[in-house]
This record gives sequence, structure tokens and C-alpha cells, in this order.
Amino acid sequence: MKVGTDAVMLGAWVKVKPTDVVLDIGTGCGILPLMMAQKGVAKVDAVDLDEPSAQEAANNFEASQWRDRLFAYHADIRRFGFGRSYDLILSNPPFFVHSYKCDEDRKNQTRHAETSLTFLELVQAVKKLLKPEGRFALVLPERESHDFLSIANQHGLYVFEKQDLIPVEGREVNRVNLELRYGQPVTPEVTTLIMRDRDNHFTDEYTAFLNDFYLG
Repeated sequence: MKVGTDAVMLGAWVKVKPTDVVLDIGTGCGILPLMMAQKGVAKVDAVDLDEPSAQEAANNFEASQWRDRLFAYHADIRRFGFGRSYDLILSNPPFFVHSYKCDEDRKNQTRHAETSLTFLELVQAVKKLLKPEGRFALVLPERESHDFLSIANQHGLYVFEKQDLIPVEGREVNRVNLELRYGQPVTPEVTTLIMRDRDNHFTDEYTAFLNDFYLG
């Protein structure tokens, strides 16, 4: 699986603590756990339903300087846990619930919620594994985020922080980073990041945002 911009943007945005024990749901190649380890968390468990992806993540973890803090599992998150609980859960989930499917099964599983993990199942997994004071952060297309939040709110999870991502100056928001917690509905803290200017060059804001994670 290739490294996607969505995962990198989520990983750069999310706040962490040195004591955080983190879970990444649908890890792919393991980019989010690697970013969390670079940020200094205590431990990351990475789960993927696709066996080759879980193996790729394990290989990437072993090749990194944080190998003692990163653990990859080939597992179905709906049946994962065994008494574990997490301070922070991350996900770059399958989210193209309104689009056509392609012919490749692995790509479908990654991109389409209805062929692997539904939004309801994701929320149910988070509720099972998140500590009462924990945070759940994910990235979604702006359109699908409304469907997801309707489900999350019904289960007591509410947005406390949000980042609107605009691909090109002058266009509408097309992705959102969300941090949810248990509690009562609040007015979330909202920031906006424009990725490219009208000439299609990366903005200074975007470059600075990812500076710690890309080699110059």
C-alpha cells in the first residue's frame, strides 16, 4: 500500500503525550505508527485485516529506530482486544461509501466502508478499546464526515478538535481531521489548512506543517 496524504496529514495534526499507548486501525504500511513513534509515544499497536499490509507494516517497524515500540497484528478489529485499552486510537478508514468500486479486491477493501469495516463497526470497536479519558482521531472526506459523526454522536463520542483541509486555495474543504472524546457535545476548536496555492504550489503553511516528517 502506498503512503497516502490523508494519513500523513492526520499523523502530523494529532496531539500526543509521551505516555500514550496508541492503536492504529487499518494501518496499511504502518505510516501512522511510525509518525507517532517519531512524536515520542510510549507504544503503538497497528492492526490490519489485510495480511500483506500487516506484514509490510511489521517489516517497516523492524527497519525503524522505534522497533521496540511498534507492534503489527494481522487481525479483524471487530474481534481484537484481549483486555487492551488505549489512550489514543487513530484511523484512516475506508470511506468511499458513495462511489463506484474498482475491480481489485484489496483496493476495494481499503477504500470502501461497506466491503470491510462500516462506520458503525468502527465506532463500536473504538468504544470497546478506548479508555474513558481517551481520544479518537481520524481523517475523512468532508461529505462522509457528517454520516460518521451522526453515528459517533449516538454512541457518546463528540468532536473536540477539527482541522479543515482545503486542497487548493479558493476551493471547498474536501478532507477533515477529527478528534473525538467521550462527554457532552461541545463547540469544537476548528483550524483550516490550505495545501496548495492558486498556482498549484505547496503553501508555506503546508510545508511547515509537514516539515518534521518529510526529507528536504
